[in-house]
Amino acid sequence: MSEFKILMPKLGESVQEATITKWFVKEGDTIEEDDPVFEVATDKVDSEIPSPVDGVISKILFEEEALVPVGEVVAIVEIEGEGDSDSDSGDTNDKETTDKDEDASADKAGETSKESEKDVSEKEASSKTVATRFYSPLVKSIAEKEGVSMEELESIEGSGQNGRVQKNDLLNYLESRKGEKAAPAKEVAAPKAEATKPAAPKISASIGADQQIIEMDRVRKLIADHMVRSKQTSPHVTSVVEADVTNLVLWRKKVKDKFQEKYGEKITFMPVFTEAVAKALMEFPIVNSSVSDDKIYLHPSANVGIAVAKPDGNLVVPVIKEAEQKNLLGITKKLNSLAEGARHNKLGPEDYQGGTFTITNFGSFRNVIGTPIISQPQVAILATGTIEKKPAVMETPTGDVIVVRHKMFLSLSYDHRIIDGAMGGAFVRRIGDLLEEFDVNREI
Repeated sequence: MSEFKILMPKLGESVQEATITKWFVKEGDTIEEDDPVFEVATDKVDSEIPSPVDGVISKILFEEEALVPVGEVVAIVEIEGEGDSDSDSGDTNDKETTDKDEDASADKAGETSKESEKDVSEKEASSKTVATRFYSPLVKSIAEKEGVSMEELESIEGSGQNGRVQKNDLLNYLESRKGEKAAPAKEVAAPKAEATKPAAPKISASIGADQQIIEMDRVRKLIADHMVRSKQTSPHVTSVVEADVTNLVLWRKKVKDKFQEKYGEKITFMPVFTEAVAKALMEFPIVNSSVSDDKIYLHPSANVGIAVAKPDGNLVVPVIKEAEQKNLLGITKKLNSLAEGARHNKLGPEDYQGGTFTITNFGSFRNVIGTPIISQPQVAILATGTIEKKPAVMETPTGDVIVVRHKMFLSLSYDHRIIDGAMGGAFVRRIGDLLEEFDVNREI
């Protein structure tokens, strides 16, 4: 027998530690490759971590709710082998998972693992379709053996957390493919778990007859720490403009039914806001930057984060990458997909990474205006208020008249170390102008 060490994976570029929220196994349990071993949580996402090998859990080194640094050994698995020496440490990182050859001797395990990882990387690089989610070595091996292309793998709806395709999902797909020609994965994949109603906050103590103390959950604590750190790091300044979005409102009212019928997607105001922000960011590159020490890093693409409220009351910010390169339909599809995935915990760590600017929609709660807190290390965040009918003065050839118009407030919070009032004011005004100039006759 030999040992295989399961490490705490790296779940994001800036993530240095994660909390073990749940163990799916206990010491002495027999596991197969791709079986879930434990669940981890960061301030960005919760993820199930699968086993990269078959074996028996011989030791669990951390309890639930333990905060563990990335790269730390969290469990040891006994596997079949020709020696008693320890094998090289296995890494369960979604992006760096090592494909271990169980038939190799213990002395050759590390070398075999590196060669396998290289082979997998070369195969992925040559594939026409790039993987957008993690596939375990076992799933990849079965897919390669059965001639399942990456395009087919991408179409399979996974039953694992974050939509991960598990062994049974692939086997079900292969079974259905025998009887039908490339049956859609959705017909054979395991059914989605229905969203459960979030449990009421745990009441840890009460004071008097009318007062209660409610303990913060883990995510709320992380959000609180992040917000406090941002206020301590960046001197926040907010600039506000009012925009007349009558053309946009009339256009959406005219095309929303046709848009959904044609593309199968609901069109809201947020994709248009995102489109305008992406265009403005390309014109004002200093706003599309981040700060580290005394250096400003300008980003070439507008990776726009969209704040999404989850059913449990917490907030997450998935990212629409390279928004400046997408048309309105592309932004709409990506936005709807990310919002739906975020609300049902179906997104992976990569969906929350790389943001260069953030939009938060106060208007969805019928708020008129707000002063949002910057998401570090970004330098600005935009809040969009509710759209309301208001009386407005318009010039006509015969004089001024009062008419009803649809208006909203846009408020930009920005880091005053990097952006001064003139730049911040000009940027948010540019977004307002783009929305006011929206073509009411725009084709879908």
